[in-house]
Amino acid sequence: MNNTITTTHFNFPNQKSVYRGKVREVYNINDQYLVMVATDRLSAFDVVLPKGIPYKGQILNQIATKFMELTKDIVPNWLIATPDPNVAVGHLCEPFKVEMVIRGYLSGHAAREYAFGKRMLCGVAFPDGLKENDRLPNPIITPTTKADNGAHDEDISREAILAKGIVSEADYLILEKYTRALFQRGTEIAASRGLILVDTKYEFGKTKNGEIVLIDEIHTPDSSRYFYLEGYQQRQERGEEQKQLSKEFVRRWLIENGFQGKEGQQIPEMTDDYIASVSERYIELYENIIGLPFVKADISNIDKRIEHNVLQYLKSL
Repeated sequence: MNNTITTTHFNFPNQKSVYRGKVREVYNINDQYLVMVATDRLSAFDVVLPKGIPYKGQILNQIATKFMELTKDIVPNWLIATPDPNVAVGHLCEPFKVEMVIRGYLSGHAAREYAFGKRMLCGVAFPDGLKENDRLPNPIITPTTKADNGAHDEDISREAILAKGIVSEADYLILEKYTRALFQRGTEIAASRGLILVDTKYEFGKTKNGEIVLIDEIHTPDSSRYFYLEGYQQRQERGEEQKQLSKEFVRRWLIENGFQGKEGQQIPEMTDDYIASVSERYIELYENIIGLPFVKADISNIDKRIEHNVLQYLKSL
């Protein structure tokens, strides 16, 4: 019985290549389509942890594809179909080499940098006197480089992106516009679910006809941080931690156990109980973010299920 999928070895018709990201594996079909498989791998601090989390891939894929549907009227995206709970099929795109991070609150990486005394992040100035998880005067964009596997994403300013020619100015203006539009829509949807969209990241690519589109994932707990709206202000005033929906609980567990992805550090043991608790937390995230009960897919043999569903779909293209 294989109840998680942590790596894939499919060989689809007209398959040209496979790209293996931190948690997704992407199959190039005839230099025209991409079959993106969301695995159950768990990554934190740019490190893939040694054990998979049941249902995590399904959860990420279904949240991302749902939000692609809910935002396609304001930003075009790569998605064509979802033939399997863990799979999205879309147009082949050339990805931009930056990730567009947008923050509405001082949390996570930005809060850690701020605590060290930094008042400038990615060329953006932060005001003095903020507490962790305070709302920022306006959402700010703090891009990162898109690192190859095993490397860490690095903060980078808009000015450096343009100066190094990583993205042209004309394209970057579109990336900024799309990032702000998506964050605004995500903020509105989150509020309707009793949540605050704290920060998130988007990735974009160019189709063969030169159109800039949203790719990869959107508003998932791996790419975004959510707080519960109810009680947020009271917790801030009392200096308490915010009740949140994101992968931050995994990062906190790793930090408490002496791991932040730095050289020489050992990943703590992931017990069966801990893995089950992470799976339950991801299901909770799904149900709160989407606002519907999570329906577990058959995981008795995920590899065979995915292969069958993708092959059936590819026949229709």
